[in-house]
Amino acid sequence: MNYRTATLKDLHQLSELFDAYRRFYRKETDIVGAKSFLEKRISNNDSELFVAETTENKLVGFVQLYPLFSSTRMKKFWLLNDLFVHPESRSKGVSIALIEKAKALVRESKACGMFLETEKSNLIGNSLYPKTGFELNMSSNFYEWSVK
Repeated sequence: MNYRTATLKDLHQLSELFDAYRRFYRKETDIVGAKSFLEKRISNNDSELFVAETTENKLVGFVQLYPLFSSTRMKKFWLLNDLFVHPESRSKGVSIALIEKAKALVRESKACGMFLETEKSNLIGNSLYPKTGFELNMSSNFYEWSVK
């Protein structure tokens, strides 16, 4: 398995994976929208997007991170926003390797850390993240405001 930065050449396969990821979170399928969204992220260089690629050049997973800043720590902080592995490639260490790629980015960028959010019902993620060194933050409340 090869783990590398996504490029515009990956858009077709990556869009399909991204659409499957969105469907996992009960969103309507939208391949065209997924392709447009990812093309903008890659072209604008406003996220870090790593893919897992088989020896047959098939993309089977990805992780996407967005840069943020911690004012109190006065350092960059990364949001691990998206992590997905195709169901046929799960339980083979792909997710762990993608998280390790994210950790390397944190270290290389001299950031102070990264955080993520997942649904309580995401049993796979809630089992995976503690195994990879993430700790559940019980001392903070997470609030969200959305445009209606």
